[in-house]
Amino acid sequence: MAKIKLSILDQSVIYHKGTARQAVDETIATAKLADRLGYTRFWVSEHHNSTFIAGTTPEVLMVKLADETKRVRIGSGGIMLPNHSAFKVAENFRMLETLFPGRIDLGMGRAPGGDRITAAILNPSNDFSEESYLRQLEHLQHFFRDTAGTRHGPIIAGPQAPGIPMQWILSSSGGSSLIAAKFGMGLAVARFINGQAQPDVAETYRKNFVPSSQFEKPHAVLSIAVLCGETEEKAAQMRKYLNYIHLQFEKGNYRDFGDYNSIKDHEFSPAELERIAYNSGRVVSGTQEQVKMQLVKLANDFGVDEIIVTTITDNAGDRKRSFELLAEAFELNERVSV
Repeated sequence: MAKIKLSILDQSVIYHKGTARQAVDETIATAKLADRLGYTRFWVSEHHNSTFIAGTTPEVLMVKLADETKRVRIGSGGIMLPNHSAFKVAENFRMLETLFPGRIDLGMGRAPGGDRITAAILNPSNDFSEESYLRQLEHLQHFFRDTAGTRHGPIIAGPQAPGIPMQWILSSSGGSSLIAAKFGMGLAVARFINGQAQPDVAETYRKNFVPSSQFEKPHAVLSIAVLCGETEEKAAQMRKYLNYIHLQFEKGNYRDFGDYNSIKDHEFSPAELERIAYNSGRVVSGTQEQVKMQLVKLANDFGVDEIIVTTITDNAGDRKRSFELLAEAFELNERVSV
C-alpha cells in the first residue's frame, strides 16, 4: 500500500472554563498547523444545541480556514443535509469553490447533528426519511451542474463556479455506503461514531460504485478518533477522558464535562465499562509507534490509503502534540510542496 495520507476532522470543542471564541481560534490554529505539517484535508463538523461544541456552521467557518491556509483541502465533515435547503447548500459551496477553486470538500451526512427537536427547528419540513435525503442529493447535483428548472424556467444556484466541490458521503453503515456508490461520491467511513463499523462497509461501496465526473474510481477514507501521547501514561489519561465524554454523549449530555483532573478519580460502573468496551473501536490511542501500527492495520483492513483523525482532549497542548506526533510518525512533512 502507498504511504497513508492523514487528514483532520475538527469539532471546535470548548474546553472547561473556556469560550466559544477560544474554541474557534484553536480550530483556525489547528488548520494552519495541518497545512504546515502535511495533512491532506481539514474538515469541520456541524453540531447543534451544545455548549461543548462551537462548530455549528461549517460553511461559514470554512471561509476563514481556507483563507488562512495555502495547501490543505478545506471541507465539511459534514453538512447535515436534512437540516438545510439543498439549493442553499449549493449556493454556499459554489461560493466557496469560487473563492478557493480546487480546495473545497463537501462532506454530507443525514444525522441531525444533535437532537431531533433542534433538527426540526432548523428545517421544519424535515421528515427524517431516506427518500427525502436521496431527493436532496439528486437536487444538489442539478444545482451544481445548472440543470435544475421548473416549467417557469431554469433555476441557477449562483455563483456559477468553474468547478464543483469534491462531494463525500459520511457513513457508519452499509446503507449510506450504497448511497455514496450510487451517486459516484467519495465515502468517509465514520468509525469514530460507530466503532462496530467493519471493512464490509467500504467493500459494499466499492462493489456498487458508479463512476461519476468527480470520481472515476471509488475513493474511501476511514475516520476515527486518535489520541497519541508521548508516553503510555499520557495516552491512557487522554483515553479515560474521551471514554467519559462518549458516555456523556450517549446520555444526551452535550454540556461542559470538566477537565481530566475533575474526572481522573471517577470509577466507571460495570455498565459504563461495558459501554466503553463496546465503543472501543471508535478510538485508537497509545504512543507514537503504537498508534501508527494500529492505523496501518486499520488502513489495510478497510482498503483505504487515507485516515481522517478526530482528537478531543481536555486541553489544546495535548491535542496539538497528538497531531504533531502523528505527522512525524507518518512522515507527512516529506509530502509538503515548498
